[in-house]
Amino acid sequence: MSVPPSPKIDRRAVVTAAAVAAAGMPSMSGAQAAGSKGSVAVSLTVNGEHRRLDFDSRVTLLDALREHLHLTGTKKGCDHGHCGACTVLVNGIRINACLSLAAMHEGDEITTVEGLGRSDALHPMQAAFIEHDAFQCGYCTPGQICSAVAVLAEVAAGVPSHATGDLTAPMMLDNGELRERMSGNICRCGAYSNIADAVADVAGRP
Repeated sequence: MSVPPSPKIDRRAVVTAAAVAAAGMPSMSGAQAAGSKGSVAVSLTVNGEHRRLDFDSRVTLLDALREHLHLTGTKKGCDHGHCGACTVLVNGIRINACLSLAAMHEGDEITTVEGLGRSDALHPMQAAFIEHDAFQCGYCTPGQICSAVAVLAEVAAGVPSHATGDLTAPMMLDNGELRERMSGNICRCGAYSNIADAVADVAGRP
């Protein structure tokens, strides 16, 4: 007797269902889920500016930033949460914007690479990446910089990582800690040593 194949699980459908439950929004009907638009209004503070947007409830935070707000510094790489090119800060905490629905971030403060500094007043991390030549093609750089800024905040707050040994000792950003904390950001050009140097420079250690 043949066994029927297991149904395929759609990642976006799962994420959408989770966001609907978390945000307390009414679930979409089967017809809506199949293709029609279920519009939702969301208020965000993006790079210090209050924005109110209306879009399909299935829009990811990444697409909201790029397609609706035209903040294209945040990159779409794998679109599966593996590469870190889409890293942004939400209330100071780094996330992969491709895995988060915009509808989940009502009232949140979003910071993209554009919000860290300006061309005439770079963020110290941006300046360090230039100084240490910590990029080649540059595609992953916005995510790397946002992640690095969050790493220093994590260390300052005493948040441990998988590489942290003694949880009772003062948090130190040694080489192992740095590489573990930045491991979610992939550089296909292989500029990891220079990236580590840039982050260490801003952290104030050799």
